Amino acid sequence: MNIDAYVIERFYGVYLLYCTNPKYEGRTYIGYTVDPNRRIKQHNKGKHAGGAWRTSNRGPWEMVLIIHGFPNDISALRFEWAWQHPQRSRRLRHITKKKPREKMYDFCLRILSEMLQVGPWNRLALTVQWLKQEFAREFPTDLCPPLHMPIAYGPVVSKKIDHTQGATSQTSVQDDDPVCVCSLCYEVVHPSEKISCLAPSCLLVAHVICLAKRFLKGNFIIPVEGHCPACGMHILWGDLVRKKKGCYSDLTSTGTDSHGGSD
Repeated sequence: MNIDAYVIERFYGVYLLYCTNPKYEGRTYIGYTVDPNRRIKQHNKGKHAGGAWRTSNRGPWEMVLIIHGFPNDISALRFEWAWQHPQRSRRLRHITKKKPREKMYDFCLRILSEMLQVGPWNRLALTVQWLKQEFAREFPTDLCPPLHMPIAYGPVVSKKIDHTQGATSQTSVQDDDPVCVCSLCYEVVHPSEKISCLAPSCLLVAHVICLAKRFLKGNFIIPVEGHCPACGMHILWGDLVRKKKGCYSDLTSTGTDSHGGSD
């Protein structure tokens, strides 16, 4: 039976792959995409075609389930990260670890059912879409998605409106843009939210808000100065902001001399 594809504009989805290769059958992969049809082709063609290294040369893979309806890519990326790392997400610490005889596919679905019950995800207008009906499972009675989240079946096609041309076109967002995790809250950091230390060798990556809270003292509304939580370097908040905005590129080489290094 042919099922018409759902055409969705401004598509942000988090998907679940299932490996059907007899040698690796049962393996799973969770990822983010703006174009599920292109993405599954990349996974099955291998890393050289844009697929992930974890799925390369292990196919064929089936994209069996996708959660879509996220308001933006940041929201979808955070969902993806939490689904991949439930043990590191503060919202999912209540989920028990994978049981010895529990299949990885079942474990992924158990995590998903729990995720849809907690904030902020339980407030989003998400759709749970089974792309391959033969892989569909019933959610536990006590862990069904909220009533405002429909469960759909069939393929999807992602489109977006090009307002400058007045036409519909495929999205151009890249799926494999590097994703960083905040060193302070362990959530995904979008490039527009990211801030880093002035020291060239420091590996700190954080949300601007997270680091600002760490630097705040007393009754100040805006941070003034503080020490990097990773390397201990003393830093003026104004210098961090100037570096983020690209006001001067040699700050990393002058910052240590200007502020006396780490205390």
